[in-house]
Amino acid sequence: MSTAGLPPSTETTATAKPLVPLTTLAAVIRSKNSGPFELTLDVFFRSESIYQRAKARQIISAALIAGLYGVPPESVLDVVYFDAAAAVKVTLARPVSSGSPRDTDVYGAQQHMPLADALVPWEVAANEANAVA
Repeated sequence: MSTAGLPPSTETTATAKPLVPLTTLAAVIRSKNSGPFELTLDVFFRSESIYQRAKARQIISAALIAGLYGVPPESVLDVVYFDAAAAVKVTLARPVSSGSPRDTDVYGAQQHMPLADALVPWEVAANEANAVA
């Protein structure tokens, strides 16, 4: 039986957790400048319970961001889980300074898509089935 028509998130191994698109867990995923040399990525989760599970499992990590953006882990300057907003904020070094001749996004507003396309390990708890659907 071919799995060619299935999205990658439905295929798992016996030891791996199921993968889900981050967009199913987040209400907002965005990016913006954090000064001329840094970029900020924000993920606001759909509910407090989803946020608390994401935080406990550290599903957004420097390793994930480095892999998604093809940068060395030291380019990921900070990953902060912010309880008051049920959100995570990631700061990474920009490859070129904002507004320089090689910059293609002076405001940093178009840099969130690799994160928005991310698949993250997640098992849906029975009480979250409707919140994550």
